[in-house]
Parts: sequence; structure tokens; C-alpha cells
Amino acid sequence: MILCCGEALIDFLPRKTADGAPAYEPVCGGSVYNTAIALGRLGVPVGLFTGLSTDFFGDMLRDGLKASKVSLSFIKDWDRPSTLAFVKLTKGHARYSFFDDNSAGRMLTRRDLPKLDKKVQALHFGSISLIPEPGGETLEQLMKRESKARVICLDPNIRPGMIRDRRKHMARLTRMIAMADIVKVSDEDVAWMTGKDDAAAAAKKWLKLGAKLVVVTRGARGVEAFTAQGFMSMAAQKVKVADTVGAGDTFTAGLLTALRAMKLLDKTKLSALEAEDLALALGFAAKAASITCSRPGANPPWAREMV
Repeated sequence: MILCCGEALIDFLPRKTADGAPAYEPVCGGSVYNTAIALGRLGVPVGLFTGLSTDFFGDMLRDGLKASKVSLSFIKDWDRPSTLAFVKLTKGHARYSFFDDNSAGRMLTRRDLPKLDKKVQALHFGSISLIPEPGGETLEQLMKRESKARVICLDPNIRPGMIRDRRKHMARLTRMIAMADIVKVSDEDVAWMTGKDDAAAAAKKWLKLGAKLVVVTRGARGVEAFTAQGFMSMAAQKVKVADTVGAGDTFTAGLLTALRAMKLLDKTKLSALEAEDLALALGFAAKAASITCSRPGANPPWAREMV
């Protein structure tokens, strides 16, 4: 099993009413939630560790998890509000405005950390759940507790509008990168985190910190991957883009799915990834992400669509 650890929220996507007036449609979302959904649809045993509200938005999120075969056994249910995110799409790219104060996911503490058995092979962390306290510290402590025994995947998925203290957040990300085996970032993440569009320099630094695989997605410009053995780039798959919501999360799920299928989701094996295996994993992830891009909202593919 892969356990995804982090936010689940409601995205309000821009729509038009029948008479053309602006409106918003509530849909299930959140980077870590989307990754869990994508893993479930791709046939991977997966669970989500987060706090979910008992409000009707929380019910929507639970229904979405169940429909995509994601285990709810790691969920903490309580009477706090759901996190809400309003989305603005500009040429298919999403910008977000978050409402997260006192939310069910944000208020997780160490006493809420789950006990994990040997079935949990890997943990995935990321995005806005790493920013606010006490939830950010709680997730960091979970990674610290499990990083020596299980594969760790991290997707910072930077959302600048939520980050009030850049130095503090970068300090946390640096600590977490040092514990991670797989670091997946976008080119926009690299620019925010380093102040430069130099993925190679960033990857070199993160590999030295402890990561075994650094993957940088560049949207229509494809993807780059860095390991101790070398560098690989791959062109993006051509697709008519509806929007990019959930594409990066689907890519992460596709990458983890492919590595698991090849029995490479292992700390030692990740340290010695061969170019052929890496190319296959990146290609699978890119195909999954392209399907998500081809339809509105975060709607990852099912395994049957990947044939």
C-alpha cells in the first residue's frame, strides 16, 4: 500500500450559468487527495491520512475516495470546517485562493498520527498541508518517524499565496527533501524554491541532501529526471488541453504506480535506477497526466484507460 499524507479540500472551479453569469462548481480536490485518487484508479492499494470534516463537503470528499478505491482507514473525522479553494483559470493554468483557518486537515497533531504495518510500502507528502501549523509539523514528524523504513515521496507543489513565511517553509522543505527518496517538482516550484530556473543545479543539491530521484515537470516542455547515475529528459505527450488541474498530482501517482509495478519502489533499488526503467516510469506518468489534462478538473485516468 501507498499512504498519501496531506490535504483534501473542495475546489470551487469557475463555470458559467445557463444565462452566462459567472458561477463556481464545488469539486473534490487537493494535491495529496488527487494523488491518492489517481493511485486508486490506477489499481494501486492506497490510503489517505488526513483530517476530514463531518460537514457535507467532508461527505463529498469521502464519497470521492470510496469511488476511486482509496482506503478511509487512516482518516481522522471531526467537527471542523473543510478547506476550500477558489480557482481561477488563465489559459488553462490554475491560480488558487485558499480558506483553511481551523480546518479539519490543518489541525492534525502528533497524537493523530496513524500506526502503520508492513503493508505500507511508501508514503507520499506534499503541497499546502506542509505550510500551516500544527498540521505541517505533524506531517513532518510522520515523515521523520517512517523515513528509514519506507520509501518517501515528496511533491512541494508550491502555492505562494498560502506561504506567509518563506524562510520557515523552505527550512521545512529542506529537512523533508533530506528524508525523501523521490522528489517531484514543477519548474515553477524550482523557481520559487531556488530563485532560478536551473533544475540541474537544484537537483544536484537535493541529491546531495539525500534524494535518490528528482523529477522536474515542465508542462508542455516535457519532464527532466536526475539521479546519481545521470540525467534524462522526455518530451511532453501531445494532447488537447482542457486545463492542467490535477495534472502534476496524476504524474506523481503514475510515477509511483510504474515504479511499484516494476518492483523498484525500494530504497536500495531507487539508488541504482537504470535508464531504461526510469524512461518507462516517466513515460507512464506522462501518459496518465496527459489524460488528466485532456478533460476539465482533476479527473485522473483509470487503469483501463492506460492500455
